[in-house]
Amino acid sequence: MILPVSYEIKINSSKEKLWDLISSPGHLNLFHPFCKKNNVIDWNKNGKKDILIYLNGLKYIREFYKWDEDYGYSLLIGKENGEKSKVEWKILSRNNKVFLNIKVFPYIFHNKNKLVYLFYYYFFIKPMLKKYLSSVLRGINWYLKNKKPVPKNKFGKHSWFS
Repeated sequence: MILPVSYEIKINSSKEKLWDLISSPGHLNLFHPFCKKNNVIDWNKNGKKDILIYLNGLKYIREFYKWDEDYGYSLLIGKENGEKSKVEWKILSRNNKVFLNIKVFPYIFHNKNKLVYLFYYYFFIKPMLKKYLSSVLRGINWYLKNKKPVPKNKFGKHSWFS
């Protein structure tokens, strides 16, 4: 049982500008408030893979496995030889407005007792991931408005990544 955590925000930009930003190599360097460095491993038609180094030194590999041009993508993220979480980024249009939704299917505790997992999910995993996703999405809007990289911990520190 893996329960997803998602967060969505209205983007103050066009769908095209948003896609150009989130689909560019090394894009996390521009808007991710907990990113120390986002280095490309592969970024071509045959596959996309990068490494995200958080402010606290944690290193995660991101492997993109589904790429839907102009609409979003899906990826696996985690330590190089460790468990991976599934993440979906989707651009949505409603009432002539642009939204970006990020949904995370966390791997944490997925092989553990269901009651223990549900407790951790509702009281720890879900609130922490929502805070994280909110900061990342707010970083995108901040970057699109200010045209310069988001300052580190711009929307507050995060105990998992700062």
